[in-house]
Amino acid sequence: MTTTQAAVVESPGAPFILQNVELDGPRRGEVLVRMEAAGICHTDLTIAAGLIPFPLPGVLGHEGAGVVEEVGPDVTKVSPGDHVVLTFTSCGNCPSCRLGHPAYCTTWIPQNLIGGKRGDGTSPISRDGKALGGRFFGQSSFSRYSIADQRSVVKVDHDLPFELLAPLACSVQTGAGAVWNTLRPEPGSSIAVVGTGAVGLAAIMGAALTPVSEIIAVGRRQDQLELASKLGATHTVDTTQADLAESLREITGGAGVDYVVEAVGSPEVLRAGIEALAPRGAIAVVGAPPYGVEVSVDVHRLLPGRRILGVCEGDSDPDRLIPLLARLVRSGRLLIQPLIKEYPFADIQSAVHDFKSGQNIKTILRFDT
Repeated sequence: MTTTQAAVVESPGAPFILQNVELDGPRRGEVLVRMEAAGICHTDLTIAAGLIPFPLPGVLGHEGAGVVEEVGPDVTKVSPGDHVVLTFTSCGNCPSCRLGHPAYCTTWIPQNLIGGKRGDGTSPISRDGKALGGRFFGQSSFSRYSIADQRSVVKVDHDLPFELLAPLACSVQTGAGAVWNTLRPEPGSSIAVVGTGAVGLAAIMGAALTPVSEIIAVGRRQDQLELASKLGATHTVDTTQADLAESLREITGGAGVDYVVEAVGSPEVLRAGIEALAPRGAIAVVGAPPYGVEVSVDVHRLLPGRRILGVCEGDSDPDRLIPLLARLVRSGRLLIQPLIKEYPFADIQSAVHDFKSGQNIKTILRFDT
């Protein structure tokens, strides 16, 4: 058993408080990772606010990067000393996993989002002898050490900074994957990305690596829209000044946009994106509102072949996509650095406050400061 420091959320709406916790040693199929960097994501804050059920008190965090310290029995994909990215987990055996779509694993929700424990009902994290909610996305990376499921762990090369690796675990693979794996735009087509946070900007960077003719960034903050232009957007739409659907139709000469990535999680924005689609166009729904949010759609809008596609984690196979993303970061073709602001792990509550207030695009906690 290892004693370490973790950010514990006591109850829905409570702050992140650094406390000493105990970690089990790695069991079969598990890896002990010394954390170097972790990203803060909207999903962490949604859970902490109590909008999605998770056993609290607990430890969250699902965009991790660090160094393998120890491996449990039957772990073959990594060894002590390896640099790794910690991402979502999956069973590896269901039809979706066997077909290379682990983001749609039949056990995805309990294993990643709401379970808080291993399959046998135990948690790898405890405090004063009492189990805490853990194993969030198979990892709970808001901790100086993490017990991670080996299917959450992806080996990467040693030559990239950890602060650039952590966002690949969720934000970047979600945005880029939605474009590459789900929409797959044809040469000469148009794509609009609604939302200029980390996921939306990753989608824009992903689109810039495809042969589309128009990449339209849609947002409400001028500074983020300017950054989107630097990262590959050919047009920008400020929805505080213009109507979304009307602007997209105008940019495309009235034809409508071929593809849309909806990265906001707003039913009004989703409906506007559907309205702006060209015949046979598709919208990838990436933004996640609280459970129970509904959107109404005129069915006749769908009859000309328009499609609404739900996307989880960019439909990524992390063992394949994350090393590719790392290579693109290394080569300078995927510019993650402009999105990042770093904070010491001890300042996690300040980092959460700044993230909520919109001061940062991608907030990274560093454990070595």
